[in-house]
Amino acid sequence: MDFSKVKLVVTDMDGTLLNSKHEVSDRFFEIYKGLKEKNIHFAAASGRQYHSIVSKLLPLKQEITIIAENGAFAMHGEKELFTYTLPIERLLSTIDFARDIEGIGIILCGKKCAYIEKSNPEFATVFSQFYSNYKIVESLNDVKDDTFFKVAFYHPECSETYILPKVAHLSNEMQVTVSGKNWLDVSNSDANKGNALTKLQQKLGVTQEETMVFGDYNNDLKMLAKATYSFAMENAHPNVKQIAKYKTLSNEDRGVDYILEQVIL
Repeated sequence: MDFSKVKLVVTDMDGTLLNSKHEVSDRFFEIYKGLKEKNIHFAAASGRQYHSIVSKLLPLKQEITIIAENGAFAMHGEKELFTYTLPIERLLSTIDFARDIEGIGIILCGKKCAYIEKSNPEFATVFSQFYSNYKIVESLNDVKDDTFFKVAFYHPECSETYILPKVAHLSNEMQVTVSGKNWLDVSNSDANKGNALTKLQQKLGVTQEETMVFGDYNNDLKMLAKATYSFAMENAHPNVKQIAKYKTLSNEDRGVDYILEQVIL
């Protein structure tokens, strides 16, 4: 496969660049140096908060683009590229629809940090793997002083089965995204990885034919559609494998590294 046209590489994080322990491989940072030498721009696009993505790629923070909160917020170095926000009132009313779901975890996602309620301490263990900046509060209704991107819901068994039916009706007004087996996000209707990638391509002057994307779940579908070199991980959701033009190894087998090593060669 000829990768000589590639000028932009964008990868999802969980289930894609990260292994099951939420780690970036040591080899990846060497591969990044090769991309940089070839003037290939790198971007990480994730449902994670900005601070959490940065913590995984800290040595590269000033050089790469970070698309966070499933496309609601993007930074390049210290420069903010765009935000898609929602009024706190809209998010709190959305939370009310899901409160009666047994076992649910609820996160109010702000620019300063993320917020969870004190009444669900067990959830903090799961939650802290994806959100490094957070506060535990008495009630989400008391949170005011922040800019808000989305509400993220977690279900220990399946978000698509147990959460989506409760909030699917909101898709006429907002973006409702199943972003992982256990996760579902409700955000601004323009906040998705596909729109974020389009904005980045325009900013860099890069075409779809010059873009490579890696993903594993439904929140990556719109992003994969914006790249000629679109790769589904071996561990990807069937929908991702259907839309992606190519496949690579699983995240456990460093499937992103495997393809990028070929790009720099």
